[in-house]
Amino acid sequence: MAKSTTQMRLRDFSRSLPMSLLKAREAVMSHFRPSLNHFGITEQQWRVLRALSAVETIEIMALAERTFLLPPSLSRILKDLDERGLIVRRTSETDLRRGLVSISARGRDLIDKAGAHSEAIYLEMTERYGADKLVRLQEMLRDLEAALAAPMEASALPKRGAAKARRPKGGKTAAL
Repeated sequence: MAKSTTQMRLRDFSRSLPMSLLKAREAVMSHFRPSLNHFGITEQQWRVLRALSAVETIEIMALAERTFLLPPSLSRILKDLDERGLIVRRTSETDLRRGLVSISARGRDLIDKAGAHSEAIYLEMTERYGADKLVRLQEMLRDLEAALAAPMEASALPKRGAAKARRPKGGKTAAL
């Protein structure tokens, strides 16, 4: 008697959570990009400046974590922002290996100007989507993040090699 294998079907692409989140992010950012372009900054530069505007000074590695930027990318962004006078970089007095960064007066001025545009965009989005729904969405996203913060248990993941194709009689590989 042939062994039967249970095979999980991949959910429809339209129901992929990562893709749904990416599509929603793109819908949101499509409204902010023209404003950022107007001020001559990229999405990532804005993210860094926004994070810096909320702190006095921050260690570069902590900034990378806060902004979800890889250190090499952040390094290039900081170089550009520094050359434009939007940030101030220095070395820690207690540990010369640690780089510190803060927003400059010029950077704060840019945040103030671009921030007014950003808030107008938020107002329009809130009117379109609804204030209550936007609050609930942000709460749900924080809840999702918290629920998924811990790594998955090894027992919840498929065993390595468990989804390999079987070779039926005739030598062709069964399609997964």
